[in-house]
Amino acid sequence: MIKNITGVKGIKVWGAHSGVKSMRRDLALIYSEVPAAAAATFTQNKVQAEPIKLTKKHLKNNRAQVIVCNAGNANACTGEQGKQGAEAMAKAVSDGLGIPKEDVIVASTGLIGEKFPTEEVVEGIHTSIPKLSDDPKAGSFVANAILTTDTFAKEGFVEFEWEGKAISIGGIAKGSGMIHPNMATMLSFVVTDIAIDEKLLEKALKYCVERSFNMITVDGDTSTNDMVAILANGLAGNKKVESTDDPLYEKFREKLMEILIYLAKLIVSDGEGASKFIEYRVSKAKTETTARTLVRAISDSVLVKTAMFGRDPNWGRIIAACGNAGINFNYKKANLYLGDSENSIEVLKKGTPTDFDKNYMKKLLRESNICIHLEVNTGNAEAVGWGSDLTTDYVMFNSVYTT
Repeated sequence: MIKNITGVKGIKVWGAHSGVKSMRRDLALIYSEVPAAAAATFTQNKVQAEPIKLTKKHLKNNRAQVIVCNAGNANACTGEQGKQGAEAMAKAVSDGLGIPKEDVIVASTGLIGEKFPTEEVVEGIHTSIPKLSDDPKAGSFVANAILTTDTFAKEGFVEFEWEGKAISIGGIAKGSGMIHPNMATMLSFVVTDIAIDEKLLEKALKYCVERSFNMITVDGDTSTNDMVAILANGLAGNKKVESTDDPLYEKFREKLMEILIYLAKLIVSDGEGASKFIEYRVSKAKTETTARTLVRAISDSVLVKTAMFGRDPNWGRIIAACGNAGINFNYKKANLYLGDSENSIEVLKKGTPTDFDKNYMKKLLRESNICIHLEVNTGNAEAVGWGSDLTTDYVMFNSVYTT
C-alpha cells in the first residue's frame, strides 16, 4: 500500500462518523505520540471561525500534539455557543489522551452560521481516541473525514534520507469551492518526524504556503475557516535543525514545498464544477513579488476564467487583468503564450499581436489542462499559480448549496 500520513514516525490517526454528516466520516484526529513543534497559517478573512481563534491562542508557544477537525459545520458566526463548542473539542481530546488542552489544534469545516453540534462531536472524539492507529487504512479514513463538497480525498507523502536518517512528511487537505489566494475554504494538516526548531518550522511553513496554497484560486472567495497546520515531532532522530544555514533546513523546505504544491494542485483539480485545470506562469519579472501579483491578477479574473471555459482565445482579458494588478506593468515589453500543457502559441510579442491560427488555438483550449504564460521581460524572477475555469455547473451547484 502507498504510504500516507501514517508513514510518519510516531503518528496515529483516525477518521470517524460522529453523525454531523449523513453517511460520511466527519471527524478527524491526528496524534503525535510525543509533543511536537507546531505552526500554522490562517485565513485572512476578518470573520474567523471559533476554532481559528482558539488555535491561534494554543499555538502561541509553537507546540502541539494533536489536531482535531470536524466536517459538516464550520462553527463560524456561532457566538458563545460555538466558542464553547471549540473549547469542548480541545477538552475532550485533552481528557482522552492526558495532554494539556493547549496542545490541541482545533479546526472545523462546513456550513457557516449553523448551531455547532457540540454533543455529537465530543462523543465522536471520545469513541475515536481508542481507535487511533498507524495503519495506512486509518490514514485514508482521516483524509476522508475532513471533506465537505470535495469529490475525492487529498493525500500526499514524501521522504528523504539525511546523514543516515530517514525523514518523512505526510499531509492531507480538503477544498473544492471558496478557494482563493490568501487561503480559502481549505484545510491542510501536515506531519513530519524531522527535529527542527519551532520558529524555523513556522518560517518554513509560511514560505511554502505563500508559494503553494496562496497561489491557487477557484472562485475568488476566501472563507472563515482556512488553516494549514504542521506538527514536527523529531522522531526521525536527526541532529536538530536550529539555523537557516543548516543544509538540512533547505532540503526540508524543498520537500515541504513539494508536498504542499502537490496538495494544492489536488484542490484545484477538484474545483466545484470545474472542467479545466489552468497553470498560470509569469516569468522574467523584476521581482518574485511582482510575478506573484500578476499571477494572482490573471487567475482571479472572472473574464479569464470564463474565456477558458468557452475555449475563447481572448488574450486581451489577460493583459487587462495585468493592468489592474496595482503594480507597474508595461504590456509593450511582454510576450504572452496560450495553449495546453504540451503546446503553446505566442499571441503577443513585445506588445504586438501575432497572427496565430485561432482554430488551432481553440483546439488546444479544448484540453483539460491549460497553460497561460506571460513573459514580463523586466528581470529574472518568476512565479507559478494554479486555478480552474468558471463554469455553468459551478453556478448551479452554488445556487442550491444549502437547499
